[in-house]
Amino acid sequence: MARSRSGRSDRCSAKGSQPLDENGAARDAAERVARRSYGKLVAFLAARTRDVAGAEDALSDAFAAALAEWPARGIPASPEAWLMTVARRKAIDAARRRKSGEGVADTMRMMAEELEEAAARAAEIPDERLRLMFVCAHPAIDANIRSPLILQTILGFDAAAVGSAFLVAPATMAQRLVRAKTKIRLAGIPFSVPGRAEMAERLEAVLDAIYAAFAEGWSDPAGIESRRRDLAGEAIWLGRLVTELLPDEPEALGLLALMLHADARRAARRSADGRYVPLADQDPTQWDGGLIEQAESALMRAASFAVVGRYQIEAAVQSAHAARRFSGYTDWPAILGLYDLLYARTASPVVALNRAVALGEAHSPNEGLAALDHAAEDARLADYQPYWAARAKLLAATGRIDEAGQSYERAIGLSSDPAVRLFLQERRASLAARH
Repeated sequence: MARSRSGRSDRCSAKGSQPLDENGAARDAAERVARRSYGKLVAFLAARTRDVAGAEDALSDAFAAALAEWPARGIPASPEAWLMTVARRKAIDAARRRKSGEGVADTMRMMAEELEEAAARAAEIPDERLRLMFVCAHPAIDANIRSPLILQTILGFDAAAVGSAFLVAPATMAQRLVRAKTKIRLAGIPFSVPGRAEMAERLEAVLDAIYAAFAEGWSDPAGIESRRRDLAGEAIWLGRLVTELLPDEPEALGLLALMLHADARRAARRSADGRYVPLADQDPTQWDGGLIEQAESALMRAASFAVVGRYQIEAAVQSAHAARRFSGYTDWPAILGLYDLLYARTASPVVALNRAVALGEAHSPNEGLAALDHAAEDARLADYQPYWAARAKLLAATGRIDEAGQSYERAIGLSSDPAVRLFLQERRASLAARH
């Protein structure tokens, strides 16, 4: 974060605030507000300044100021209002430095008045994230950067995290994000939710970003990384918001069903002592029946429109897994058929990986391994941990023990989750013992 040079405003006083004795407490408080309110505040500021990058910079300075002032003065009673006030001043100062020529005074006065009024109502800052999401998905923005841009502006991900989510190098992603934000400012893209006719062409990018956010949160089930903490819940909330806005959009319903099905298994993903439990070994009685019912309801409503899309197919895969609660077994042939359909639509390397796993379960490990070898032609899987874990399991099942051990070693090295790493280490050790 950039260092802030702002002084304390009247609205930023510590009156009514909570005293702090340690810098760590102030930092924790700022991080909690960041996770909860980053996208909300950026969206609110950007809608009034028409400058996404400027809003991010102003808010970054406001958080830096909070870390500098809160330890000595205490956490304000309304942290969001405090941050909005400081960010407002930063945004106005930055805009004043950039602008020159006739009409500047009027422009700055209008911006100052609007932001001043917003700050006065900061305790009731409306949530305009959905509006900013559709701004970032505008047709003027390059199609390949729309979803990553949403992920960064709404959830505050850095270029490395966004690049990881979309299998793109961080430096390349950073350049693309900067260009996209500049495009929004220079093209004068309106900050508004588009009409129904225009919304369809932007919806895919919005849904992709929501799903990427969910996947990032899902990859940290223990909640040990503050950057990812609560992301899955935020993504589900955004998914529900989109379905409320577009109740007759089958893919929005399909995405919501997909996320709810996955989230229903959250409690079963770790044992009582925190050990990783793969899906095949999970106890279905630990799955959240209420969430599964919500997921099935959304999926059935999506199916009623008879327009099949990617997220509906992925949700159907999760529904097939959820059926184990009642049948006692996993219908791998049905899952394989769904992955066949999904791969035909997306040609995604991750889908190809999942299809290979399903093929190995439905038919034979050798067939699954052959499909996995074909998928590996896509270079993006070279450093993808699930690929190496799946390869190790299939190699072990075909009796190629030494190669399986090497793949386990690669998967272990790529694992960022300690519980998953331990699980893979135990699998490798068990394989070596049997051999």
